[in-house]
Amino acid sequence: MRVLVLTKIFPSPAEPQAGPFNRHQFEALGRLCEVRVLRLMPRYPGMDLAMGLLGKSGPTRAQGLKPFNGIEVSYVPVFYLPKVGQAAAGVTYAASVLPRVWRLRDQVDVVLGSFAFPDGWAALQMGRLLGVPTVIKVHGSDINVQGDALHLRALTAAALRGASAVVGPSEALIRRCVELGANSERARVIHNGVDRALFRVRNAAGCRAQLGRRLDRRVVLFVGRLSAPKGVHELLEAFRSVSLAHPDVDLVLVGDGDDRKRCAEFVADQRLPVHLEGVCTQERVALWMGAADIVTLPSWREGTPNVVLEALASGRRVVASSVGGIPAVVHQPLLGKHVPARDSVSLAEALTSALTEDYDPERVAAASGIGGWEESAATLHDVLEFAVRNHRCE
Repeated sequence: MRVLVLTKIFPSPAEPQAGPFNRHQFEALGRLCEVRVLRLMPRYPGMDLAMGLLGKSGPTRAQGLKPFNGIEVSYVPVFYLPKVGQAAAGVTYAASVLPRVWRLRDQVDVVLGSFAFPDGWAALQMGRLLGVPTVIKVHGSDINVQGDALHLRALTAAALRGASAVVGPSEALIRRCVELGANSERARVIHNGVDRALFRVRNAAGCRAQLGRRLDRRVVLFVGRLSAPKGVHELLEAFRSVSLAHPDVDLVLVGDGDDRKRCAEFVADQRLPVHLEGVCTQERVALWMGAADIVTLPSWREGTPNVVLEALASGRRVVASSVGGIPAVVHQPLLGKHVPARDSVSLAEALTSALTEDYDPERVAAASGIGGWEESAATLHDVLEFAVRNHRCE
């Protein structure tokens, strides 16, 4: 089976840490069939200049085909006008990739669009052009946010209705896809996996020593974008109370984002024991997981975030918002606590309480039942094969 993936949620030279869940799943899928990824690079005229003026680095230009751990990846610029061009992005994406995709006719059995709109919508048009089925993989904000946006809801729904199958990482997300028009008989949950070689139970003292952390300090860990929707401001507000109750605890923020400066200013103003680690490799993230006492993710919205899966596979309890697929993953007290989103008071209470509760990391990891990427990819492979067989019979 020959799979063509269209997505912007995948590592690129400019964003090497982007979409690690897609990278791992598609690499594992590549061990079961032939996989070619078109990594979509949204661009608009004058983008490099605009990014430079804002002090940001824009995406690099297309780098051509490049081996990527057993799968082929091509970086394809696609035309996109921020905000004003959002509703037209499906058309502009499709027009941008058309020359590349047309050269692949008779070399593709199924198209996989990862992100409902515009990526999945464009993938659907390419599948129709090539005469092959299209499967759409959803993630969270493409359904929970765009599915509620008046100017994008109809386009998102059209993509879901036209797909031969729809897959996503949680029951809640798939239910929402069906509400938007996806065929319930062809909508399936495919749980994300984790890299079990990296995310495993480790000795906390050993991990802290490798990271240069004091062994007499405990750690609450956040991994994600430093932005408002990730709940980072509620977390800092909550930690102000937590640090009073537990003065031996540090908060570590792993990641970067538009609100990094604001976070740093709050930390300095409040004199909080907070370390801003910045972006780091998956290997170093795994070390931070091993060093942590609690992992927290107080997002406003999520699908099934991999940071929660990785924390549990590492044997670390989680305090997270009760949004998306999180309650289905943190499904018993042994695994952690969930709190309302945007509620710093409840978050502070849950973190303060969790830090008083001893637990066995081995029991947490065993009870979580988190699988590896091979299982996740095998299920995706089954769905793709089903779409191909069904298409041939129609």
